[in-house]
Amino acid sequence: MSSHDRITTPFTAESTAAEVIDGIDLTGRRAVVTGGASGIGVETARALASAGAEVTLAVRDIGAGERTAADITATTGNPRVSVAPIELADRASVAAFATAWQGPLHILVNNAGVMAEPLNRTPEGWEHQFATNHVGHFGLALGLHDALAEAGNARVVSVSSSAHLRSPVVFDDIHFENREYEPWAAYGQSKTANVLFAVEATKRWAADGITANALMPGGIRTNLQRHQNENPEFQKLVEGAAWKTTEQGAATSILVAVSPLLEGIGGRYFEDATEAGPNVPPAGTGVADYALDPEAAARLWDVSLDMLAR
Repeated sequence: MSSHDRITTPFTAESTAAEVIDGIDLTGRRAVVTGGASGIGVETARALASAGAEVTLAVRDIGAGERTAADITATTGNPRVSVAPIELADRASVAAFATAWQGPLHILVNNAGVMAEPLNRTPEGWEHQFATNHVGHFGLALGLHDALAEAGNARVVSVSSSAHLRSPVVFDDIHFENREYEPWAAYGQSKTANVLFAVEATKRWAADGITANALMPGGIRTNLQRHQNENPEFQKLVEGAAWKTTEQGAATSILVAVSPLLEGIGGRYFEDATEAGPNVPPAGTGVADYALDPEAAARLWDVSLDMLAR
């Protein structure tokens, strides 16, 4: 970990998104939240809307998105909540979303994700968790780069997970072509990629005033765990876990998206609404060295560009 001063905040694991955003005015700011119709995405979008932002929910299920948008407008009084379709594992869908976007974008929350699913491949042969959690969001940020640059001081929020501790990006075999597929290793690799993206995007786009940070929301019961409900190993793992509400789970995303404490700060990893320290095994907290490695971050960027260009 580099010797920079760690960002500390007055917030804790118990803080909610509403508490973190309290007193912040986002009038005139525009935000996109992927996966904004379920889990912490809803509460992230709700908090942004409550502060006056114009929020677009980028979702697969338009019906669920429209119900969520109506609910957010009803609870916040903000009518500027819209819905647009995106399928992150589909390059054409991601490109269409980016092409349709007009004007500046101040906040991009790369929140959607799939977790520890059975082996599934995209038509390109890519492992589906890596394709969705990393490549789709990478392509989206790239496609929206000019809108982010136009905004000035734009922020990209990369929702990662403590599961990144399970695996670095295995560059020799990202898509499990020559190694046995393991759902958690695949998920962990994709979540490491979310951190590495924040490292390299901040470096490459600093001159455009764009910063990107990654975060671990905390353990939250959402339908992200839909593949794990019958899994005894997962149930054992979570028995003693300190579960957060979705409102608490969205707090760190909101901190990264709007806190004045992070002005000009990028390429870092946050958890429990503060910057994380280095992971010290066997602890399941903190950030792995490999997730902040600038060489791996640069390599992942090139690999991802190649994948999109194929």
